[in-house]
Parts: sequence; C-alpha cells; structure tokens
Amino acid sequence: MSSSVEQNLENLGIVLPTPMAPVANYVPFVRTGNLLSISGQIPVDSTGEFPYLGKVGQEVSPEDGARAARLCAINIISQARMACGGDLGRIVRIVKLGAFVNCIDGFTGQPAVVNGASDLMVAVFGEAGKHSRSAVGTNSLPLDVPVEIDALIEIS
Repeated sequence: MSSSVEQNLENLGIVLPTPMAPVANYVPFVRTGNLLSISGQIPVDSTGEFPYLGKVGQEVSPEDGARAARLCAINIISQARMACGGDLGRIVRIVKLGAFVNCIDGFTGQPAVVNGASDLMVAVFGEAGKHSRSAVGTNSLPLDVPVEIDALIEIS
C-alpha cells in the first residue's frame, strides 16, 4: 500500500512537511500495540506559518475552515509517517478523527468544515481512509487556529 499512498500524495500535489515538534508537555504520537494515537494537529504549513487564524463564521469562512482541516490532515499523515519509520504502507486503517472547530456561537457547519480532513484521508488511503469521527464546535483553540484534529490509526 505504501507505493499507492505515496502515489496518491504525489497525484494530489502534497509534499509532507517535517512534523511539528510538541509545544507543551506531550508527545506527538503514542503507539500501543497496533494502534497509533496522533496528538491534535493544527493548520500550520510547511514554512511554519498559520495561513488560517480566527473563528469560523467570523474571520474564517467555512470554505477556508475546510482548507484548514485539510492542512491538519496533512500534518496528521506527516506525524504518522514519522511514527511508522517513514513507511506509510504500515497504515492499515484511519480509525477515527477527533476534530474541534473554533467557531462563532450558533455555527452548525462543523461537519462540512471537518470534511476537509475526511475527504483527504479517503483520497490518500482509499477504503482504509474511511473513519469514524467527531466534529465539535468550540469557542477557542490554541494560537487562535480555526481547527485542531487528532487521529487514531491502526498500523501493522
């Protein structure tokens, strides 16, 4: 599967960034048995910049929120690659995404925002990218990012 995953990333024009180091007292991922838990990833790009800041429904449009969620998914895949020693072929299944959307009161479009990440997982991993998920609205996130997403991944 590794070559097809790498090919899918290439076809999508995605070059995985170097994974971001933790900024507090946690680790970027934990492996237990065949499960890999990826800590919450934020929409930081490969240059270390934050292209999306603020609340969805205020400073950030729902469409840009979905782009931010996609960037979170790219960072999840990057962390997973590191956890798997560079071999994305070890990923058996994206089990679950847990997403938090920093949004204004009354905003109910969290599922559409998080589709930015979900759609990418399916595009990259095919059937193995289909997952369960949570899409929760919140009033604030670290560094004023609009989305933060963590993941549970089955690996071989």
